[in-house]
Amino acid sequence: MTFVNGWVRLRRAFPPAPPLPETWASPRTPVSSSAGRILGPPALEDTARSAEKGARGRSPWIREGAGRGKGPPQAHPRPPVSLTFVRGVAPSSACTVGPVRRTVTPRGTLPDVLLWAALAAPALAVGPLGLNAPRPWWLRTADCAVLALAVALSRSRPVPALLLVAGLGLAVSPSLFTLGYGPALAVLAYLLGRRADGPRPALYAFAGVAAAGTPLVVLRGADPVVEWLVLTGTLLFGAVFPWLVGRYRRQDRALVAAGWGRAAQLEREQEIVADRARLRERARIAQDMHDSLGHELSLIALRAGALQVAPGLAPEHRAAAAELRGAAADATDRLREIIGILRDPSPPSLTPADETITALVARASASGLHVRLCAPREEAEGAPSMAARAAYRVVQEALTNAAKHAPGAEVAVDVEERPGETAVTVVNGPAPGEGPDRALDPAPASHGGTGLLGLRERVALAGGDFTAGPYQGGFRVRARLPHAAAGAGRPGRHAPEARAPREHPPVPDGTGAHPAPPARALADPVAPGGTPSGETAGGPRDATPLDAFARARRATRRGTVVPFAVAGAGAAVFVTAAFGWYAYVKTHSVLTPAEYAGLRVGAPYAAVAPVLPDRRVTDPPSDRAPEPPAGADCRYYRATGELFVSVDHYRLCFRDGRLVAKDRVPRAGGATEIVEQEKKE
Repeated sequence: MTFVNGWVRLRRAFPPAPPLPETWASPRTPVSSSAGRILGPPALEDTARSAEKGARGRSPWIREGAGRGKGPPQAHPRPPVSLTFVRGVAPSSACTVGPVRRTVTPRGTLPDVLLWAALAAPALAVGPLGLNAPRPWWLRTADCAVLALAVALSRSRPVPALLLVAGLGLAVSPSLFTLGYGPALAVLAYLLGRRADGPRPALYAFAGVAAAGTPLVVLRGADPVVEWLVLTGTLLFGAVFPWLVGRYRRQDRALVAAGWGRAAQLEREQEIVADRARLRERARIAQDMHDSLGHELSLIALRAGALQVAPGLAPEHRAAAAELRGAAADATDRLREIIGILRDPSPPSLTPADETITALVARASASGLHVRLCAPREEAEGAPSMAARAAYRVVQEALTNAAKHAPGAEVAVDVEERPGETAVTVVNGPAPGEGPDRALDPAPASHGGTGLLGLRERVALAGGDFTAGPYQGGFRVRARLPHAAAGAGRPGRHAPEARAPREHPPVPDGTGAHPAPPARALADPVAPGGTPSGETAGGPRDATPLDAFARARRATRRGTVVPFAVAGAGAAVFVTAAFGWYAYVKTHSVLTPAEYAGLRVGAPYAAVAPVLPDRRVTDPPSDRAPEPPAGADCRYYRATGELFVSVDHYRLCFRDGRLVAKDRVPRAGGATEIVEQEKKE
């Protein structure tokens, strides 16, 4: 008694924790250690978020200090709730949820680091290689930091990431054309197309870059028209076109995912139709069993009744006969109740239940069907009723399909009684006026387009084999029904419960190679009428939803290729014109070293003008040139006609119509001193 009182006081002091919700108490619930950390697979991150929200809202199933005899705290602040995922821990139903710690490693860290390194390499290399003017180390470090921030934002905020890189390009060149940041601009524009939900944010971003670059071109550009053309061409070719490629890849992946979903849905629908046909055929088999077994049980009851009233029967035998008659009558009633539950709600057939194949063929011939029974004979007496009814149903369904889909065609029915089995073959030719290549359209059979499926199920339950398909321009149905296996059947082979659920392969991850759709979805698609296309009367198949999906995919590709082609052609023409103008300006502003050496300081402008090129340099390297003479008009000319590289320049300064100074300005990254400088005293 003392022990019981102590136990009651202990339970009052330390009440048990409230029950966990079903999500946490399921067999897949993450296991909690004594320290309060939840151990589970990474797929439970959403559950962790729910737990964190519950903890912040004082959810009743999350207690701090669980397992240590402490109730919910009242005064001290709540500790943060987070999650630590540990792989390889066996699940357990005994879970204790307490303060947990979140140490989830962000996805894509290594690819982002590699991407940042690839984008930062050109920005760091163009200066030492002399492709751009050298920049201080702290500016290069800041540029790398901005690139790192852009790469980090490219997954969740692709538009700001693109704007950061575009800002770097505009800071270096108002025309946005830079060898250091051009690759980064193209890559982030592609990622914007891949990761942004719609096109509108990207279009706003491109318009913003153009709006920001235009004033810079006007204020800082030596030739605003040329600079603006280069800005527009760079934006189109280096940003818009990669963005279109990313959009296409995103749409392609979405289309592939939708196709896989549609294929899976078709498989599920096909299995539902097939299962429904099998169940209907089983119900029909049960009805046939009722017709035969009910008749036999009724005869047993009649014979037992006759035996009961027979004269000279002992009283105990008479009582046994009465019990037998009552049991037979009860069995008949019970069988009728069971079959009534399984009975098909369709109207009852007017065909006699005990009709033979010979009578069926004769009745079909009398109805106008051109049918003949090869080697006509009565069905063997030794054939079990299961096999005989299955053979009858095969012939009946085949004749029905031939009358529907090949009216006027000749039909041959062959029933062969072999030792221990019955073989049934029904062949119909093409309808009159149709060539041998004309296939019968896959149309519904006698019961919603599932007649052949029902036959296959019935034959399988009888232990036989069933085949149906095109044959010499027509259609052939063959069934083999063994006598020994009749009644045993193989329901497990086709039964819905015997088939394990199938998992479809995952959606491609953007590598470009798309796996083939499920084999069953391609090899045995369901026709619009519900009949599997592989069981039609032969010839070309009707358009299935998978064919419609293929046509939609081709149409989508055509609709994508045309805008790509137009945009690409326009961008190519525009960029070609811009670069042509750039090359013309650069090559027509060249003053050769020999011509430069022939100029003398103090010569009048009229003597110098014939030697000068048609154009002057529009973007002079004034930052590397010495101070010009006071009041002089200085002009810059290129020493060579090389493109896309930094070259030496010549500066000629004129004042009062005479050449007062000539200087050679070294290329970017070259000697810092002025090699030659002559001034008029």
